[in-house]
Amino acid sequence: VQLQASGGGLVQAGGSLRLSCAASGIVFAIKNMGWYRQAPGKPRELVAQIAVGGNTGYADSVKGRFTISRDNPKNTMYLQMNSLKPEDTAVYYCHIFPNYWGQGTLVTVSS
Repeated sequence: VQLQASGGGLVQAGGSLRLSCAASGIVFAIKNMGWYRQAPGKPRELVAQIAVGGNTGYADSVKGRFTISRDNPKNTMYLQMNSLKPEDTAVYYCHIFPNYWGQGTLVTVSS
């Protein structure tokens, strides 16, 4: 199984980014999945998750700003991040249940 995360970068506060996670070697459509992030000196935290049926959940800190989605035919998961804040700065990891992780993509939000 391979997960390839991309889309991170440097953006000013208030800006937007879209992260992608392309998966291979896994039956993507039948898996729950999500995005986590880890800021320097902090533990990894769940940002958003999406179930097989499309139900979604978000951390309180990103509700209303981030949107998780999935494209099963493309084996790809996305995280649309709007109204970014400096506190969103972190390495973002995609995760597929039960324990598959992408390599992480760095998001830096400048004030």
